[in-house]
Amino acid sequence: MPDQNLRQVKRVLWVILFANLAVAGVKIIAGELIASASLTADGFHSLTDGISNIVGLIGIQFAAQPLDGKHPYGHRKYEHLTGLFIGFMLLLIGGFVIHEAFDKFMNPAVPDITTESLVALIGTLFVNLYVCIYEYRQGQKLGSPILVSDSLHTRSDVYVSLSVLATLIGIKFGLPAVIDPIASLVVAAFILRAAAEIIRSTSDVLVDKAVVTDTELIREIAFSFPEVKDIHNIRSRGSEQELYIDMHLLVDPTMELATSHRLSHEIEREIRRRLQAGAHVMIHMEPFRKG
Repeated sequence: MPDQNLRQVKRVLWVILFANLAVAGVKIIAGELIASASLTADGFHSLTDGISNIVGLIGIQFAAQPLDGKHPYGHRKYEHLTGLFIGFMLLLIGGFVIHEAFDKFMNPAVPDITTESLVALIGTLFVNLYVCIYEYRQGQKLGSPILVSDSLHTRSDVYVSLSVLATLIGIKFGLPAVIDPIASLVVAAFILRAAAEIIRSTSDVLVDKAVVTDTELIREIAFSFPEVKDIHNIRSRGSEQELYIDMHLLVDPTMELATSHRLSHEIEREIRRRLQAGAHVMIHMEPFRKG
């Protein structure tokens, strides 16, 4: 990722950090004031958004370091490692919310729902919705997995807030208070789902899972050059934003070195044009022998 993009990612994370901390504070304070387990749990869920922003800023700082002798491929995977940490952090928060929900089942309390608390929740809902859309679009634009992962976290916060809002309105109009801890369990389910999505997507990159699962397009590109006699060992790793591809091409054994060098660059340019503009392509040339 270019340094300019990293600086933009940092700016996005700082803006979203302050928004998430404000939202979390409003929810937690309102939840404690009206004794609502679901609203308080939603506040802690929002607080994890802010914590993940802080972790993301730390990860970006490491990812922005230049190439060195010990890291010839750069430090970009620190960003994915940060996303993995956020995923496991969400698992812990989900467990905490479940524990609090069962505590409310054992020690039930009727929330004292006020109009002010509902207005506050609706306001934070709109803030979360804006943050989610803004962060996801910036993540796609800047090719930042940390922003995309964090936006998935925030997206779950929107659904959670909707369920909490429906719960509090229902209690205000006479539904039993037991739906409050039930809504907390719904909150926990969304948290755990977001955690699973983040852990899966970041771990796929860290363990070098194939990004291009259908290699036919790569074969088609290679064979569009008449000098290529055969192709094998097509591999890919990384992510859609930072794609690495390597392959073995078989060519005429009498081909001059300069010609084979030119051919590899032409194939590389075509792969970038048709697959991913910033793809890193490594081509190993081998002599083709009939039979």
